[in-house]
Amino acid sequence: MDSGGRSEPLDERPPRADGSGHRVPEGQAPEEYGDHRGRGDHDEHDHRSRWPLVAAAGAAGLYGGAAVFILGDETGLVPPLLGVGLAVAGTIGLLAGIAGWVDQAFLAPARDERGPRKSRESYVSTTLLFLTTDVSTFAALFIYYFVVRIGAWPPSELPPLLGSLVIVNTGLLVASSVTFHYAHRALEREHRRRFLGLLGATLALGLVFLAGQAYEYYEFVAHDGFTLASGFFGTAFFGLTGLHGLHVALGIGGIAVLCWRAGRGHYGPDRDTSITTVSLYWHFVDAVWLFLVVVLYVGASV
Repeated sequence: MDSGGRSEPLDERPPRADGSGHRVPEGQAPEEYGDHRGRGDHDEHDHRSRWPLVAAAGAAGLYGGAAVFILGDETGLVPPLLGVGLAVAGTIGLLAGIAGWVDQAFLAPARDERGPRKSRESYVSTTLLFLTTDVSTFAALFIYYFVVRIGAWPPSELPPLLGSLVIVNTGLLVASSVTFHYAHRALEREHRRRFLGLLGATLALGLVFLAGQAYEYYEFVAHDGFTLASGFFGTAFFGLTGLHGLHVALGIGGIAVLCWRAGRGHYGPDRDTSITTVSLYWHFVDAVWLFLVVVLYVGASV
């Protein structure tokens, strides 16, 4: 109220908000908040994450240790305990890398939605770098399998691999990639209910796939006597499918975090960095499975 008794008009302009509806202080760019598509002058905050590299190095140590153990146990060229030590160190590194990555990329934004965030390009580039190193891990096991194929074939321990279960499992995983893709598209078009439904369907399909993989292992071990110790092919089969199953389990964990954050309204058309990075990972897991089915299941049966 001024000296003449008149009331000053209130500033009823709505506060500026970022993509999630959170109020943004005057003078601050909305894109500096949350899980946004970083751009412009925000690039000065862009630092590459080290956690994907830690996880990749840990995975390499884990499977390298397993290879050293098998080599030492069967040939005596190296002490088997060396392989055990490498595998343990690799497992610790893998778990630490995954935990750090999940916390930095997914949980930290949920805890502190108003702090500055890394740009979309930073997370996408580190994800692609992680997947590139991951290809090397799978490639090493595939090379081992191809070396096994050079010898006498088929091996005596080969069980019936092609069946309805692997076909159903493949269909489930392909369907999960489709639902993930369309969930992202629904988010970009601001169809929140469809986005949540398709993201939840992706999680459910991944869980059913993993359960089917576990059941297949049970059938092989309990009924066919086919185990990790069933010759070189058993090592290759369980090594490749086990590595892929581990990736599926990690992907399911990531999607579960996305579902939790999506339910809290953390995502929008311009706040989808986590969706993009996890979808890249999930599509990679899907592609590896298709290659694995062709090479390992079909290739071993012909």
